Amino acid sequence: MAPPPMPRESPRSSLLEAVLRRVADGTLDVASALRTLSTEGTIDLGFAQVDVGRLHRRGMPEVIFCSGKTAEQVVEIIRALKEAGQNVLGTRADAALFQAVSRVHPQAVYHETARCLTLEVTPRPPPIGGVAVVCAGTSDLPVAEEAALTAEWMGAKVERIQDVGVAGLHRLFKHLDALRKARVVVVVAGMEGALPSVVGGLLDRPIIAVPTSVGYGTQGHGLAALLAMLNSCVPGITVVNIDNGFGAGAAAALINRIGEPA
Repeated sequence: MAPPPMPRESPRSSLLEAVLRRVADGTLDVASALRTLSTEGTIDLGFAQVDVGRLHRRGMPEVIFCSGKTAEQVVEIIRALKEAGQNVLGTRADAALFQAVSRVHPQAVYHETARCLTLEVTPRPPPIGGVAVVCAGTSDLPVAEEAALTAEWMGAKVERIQDVGVAGLHRLFKHLDALRKARVVVVVAGMEGALPSVVGGLLDRPIIAVPTSVGYGTQGHGLAALLAMLNSCVPGITVVNIDNGFGAGAAAALINRIGEPA
């Protein structure tokens, strides 16, 4: 008889252990530890109120939207999250920003296609469930990778299926078995935005559609794809904003957790 599966550690217990270890080794003072463990806890940086209680409430630390922030601001937000013993995900980061960050936080990793940076402060638990991220074309990859990376950092096991847009629909069919095994499917497409409707008509899984700003002329920087997805005749398709891979990945990861031990 196979041994029973080990219970999956909750985000709260992971945070508590990380904080206690840092107090024990002297790298975190008691006042900071109490602030971190508070469900309403924030670290006041003046220019930002870093929400270190979000891990307990939502199961995922606060994510840094890097666009519009200076390198110095991003560095300090990362420092606050590290102080709280929380893993770091920063979205919409360019290479120049990452170079500045890596000088202060050398263990940070840059994901060029996804335009994200990550820093593992505490070990992540094994991934669970199954999220499929389907990308219509190679030009849609930055948004698709942002979705996939976000879902992974929120604890999901992710399968990537790339370049299966409707211009060559036969490419999609060989992936149907994998798609039917997923708990939730993210479909990323630009141009006319037809792929989510096609995938939704073939599966009994939740579909999260992501329009991208890829296309010519009247495509309208993603507006045509957005409207096509919003007006899909396939019931049950959920649509996020244009180029919002992060939002799609976060939603997919939350759906993926349903039924898992807390």
